[in-house]
Order: sequence, then C-alpha cells, then structure tokens
Amino acid sequence: MNERIRALKPYPMVELARRKRDLLERGVDVLDFGTGDPVEPTPEFIRGAFRRALPEVSQYPTIQGQSALRAAFAAWYDRRFGVHIDPERECIPTRGSKEAVFHLPLVLVDPSEQKRGVVYPVPGYPVMEIGSLYAGADTFEFKLDASNDYCMDPAQVPTDVLRDARIVWLNYPHNPTGQDLPEHLWRAWCDARREHGFVLCSDECYVDLWFGDKPRSLLEFDREGCLVFHSLSKRSGMTGYRSGMVAGDAELIGLYQESRAGFGQAMPVPTQEASREAWSDDVHAEERRRVFGDKRAVISEGLRARGIEVLAATSTFYVWAAVPEGDTDESYAARLLDVGIVVSPGSFFGPGNEGWFRLALVPSVDGCKQAIERWV
Repeated sequence: MNERIRALKPYPMVELARRKRDLLERGVDVLDFGTGDPVEPTPEFIRGAFRRALPEVSQYPTIQGQSALRAAFAAWYDRRFGVHIDPERECIPTRGSKEAVFHLPLVLVDPSEQKRGVVYPVPGYPVMEIGSLYAGADTFEFKLDASNDYCMDPAQVPTDVLRDARIVWLNYPHNPTGQDLPEHLWRAWCDARREHGFVLCSDECYVDLWFGDKPRSLLEFDREGCLVFHSLSKRSGMTGYRSGMVAGDAELIGLYQESRAGFGQAMPVPTQEASREAWSDDVHAEERRRVFGDKRAVISEGLRARGIEVLAATSTFYVWAAVPEGDTDESYAARLLDVGIVVSPGSFFGPGNEGWFRLALVPSVDGCKQAIERWV
C-alpha cells in the first residue's frame, strides 16, 4: 500500500453514513444533521434542462466544457462580485469542488523542491489535507478557534512556513463554523502572497449562503497567483450533479486544464446544461437562502434556549455549537444518536475541536423543530 495512504485518517462523512445506516436498520426516525446534503428539491427548471440535454448518442465531453457554461459562470461572477472573468481563459468546470481541491496540490506541488508546503485551516474541509498528503507536500495546520475569531491571519503564520509554501488555502465562508473573513485579512493574504510567491486558493462554495453581510471573494482583491473554487451543490441544490468551477489566474487555469486532461473527469453535457441554467438564475438561490435562514434561526435559538453555546456566525448552512460540560464531542454525538439525531463531532474537522459539534442544516424546517423537541 502507498505509505501516504496509511497516513490518512478515515474520511468523516463515511463514518456519519455508517451511523445513520445503523439507526435506519433499527427502525429509528432519523434527523440527519451530519453530511451536508439538503433535502430541498433541485429546482424544476434545472432538472428540466438536464432532461432535455440527454443525448440519443452519448459521447465524451471535453475537459474545458462548453463555452456557454463558462460564459454563464462568468456572468454570475460579475453580477455577484462586480469582477469580470474571461470565460475563455480564466475559468474551467469541475465535477464539484471536491475533486478540484484534491487535485490542485498534485498539479502544483513538487515534493523535491523546498517550496512544497501547503497551509490550510483546522477545523476545516478534510480534502485540503488529503490532497496535500497525496502530493507529498509538507503541511501546516492553521489553528482556528475563538481566540482568532476563526479567521486566518498571515501574521499568525511563521515566516519560514510562508516562504516555503506552494499553496495557502482559505475557506470563507468557513466550513464548519460559518464564520466570514473581514476585508483587511483578505488584503493581508494578498500582500503575503505577493511577498512570498505562493498560490493563494479560496474555497468559496458557500458564498451565496449568507444571513448578514454578503461574503466577499478573493478575486475582488487580486487575481495574479489566485484561484477561487465554486460549486452549485449548496447554492442550487445540485449535490448529486457534481458541478463546480475554478476561476482566476489565466496561467494557473491553463496549467490545471492541461493536467486535468490526464486525471480529471469531464462534466457530462446534461450536467453542463443544467449548470448553465443554474448559474444564469439568482432567484432560486435567494429562495434557498431564505429557507436555510429559517432553519438556522430554529436551530440556533432552540439550542441557546437549552443552554448550549452557538457561534454567532452569519454564513453557510452550518451551525457550530459547544459541547455541554461533562461531555466530549464523541460522547455527546452518541447521546444524540440515542434520540435519532446525527451530528458531526468537532474532531471530525481536525484536532483541537473536541469541545464542539457541527450541524448541517439538512432536514426541513419542521425537521429542525422536531430535533429541538428531542434534544438532550
């Protein structure tokens, strides 16, 4: 076996699926706040576009995707952030953002070079670490907690780590906490990138789920040496379609596109057509945001009424809550399983988070109300 695989921890969503399956096999009515896979239907106009595009003869799609899809994404990005993207040179579709996050270190990191480091947040999205380990990178975990308001700050990273970094990952709005990054830290990271020459990558797949100020995007502040990663999974209810987009520095996009021809998966044409419709419409995203806002209010207010601390964040569809005194994240998650509620222990998102747990706002609003009634 590849020794790098031995270093990997079990992927947390697999464990959550096992816990849910065990409950269902026992006939338990499950309220699943574990894996972030919402129950709201994919809008009909998106499903219709997919059906209409099903070909009579199936042929290979291209890695770079249809120009109409890239143009639709670029138009959305301009509407959302006021930033122009060249759809021919500065973006490429991916099969969701997960594969892109995993593959990027394989493209950019040379383990024989001194500049082979990857910096990523903890707690955070596990794939950032997994892709780095497969690429043979040196990894640096940026510890996020209440003391830094869950905000990455280059001033808190040792100079030698920044000097030897090939990639720095940001993820705002942040999974699992829902925290956002203030403007001065976006600018500080861009300054640090220019000084140290790493590639600055921003996973922004929750950027259309906000309940306060609109989250910003990295490309509002810089483009050279920068890449942003977007997804339709949460914005448009398309988790099963596997549709994402990477955008930014044209030279890096070209390198990534060239590499994907060897190991990436091209997006099927029906998914491209459905994605084009999704990026072209903002009304459905606003409606989904309203629904998730209602869920967040039910869960946050209900937990606080039971004396549970909830991080006061205003983005994503996650709630980051403190484990009650006397429990660990695992023991508390086990107690919740006894009443049919699945949550993610904080340690699933990296070491040092045993005092927290995450809820993905997956069940319906009524399901969220039922969960609060069952809560222990």
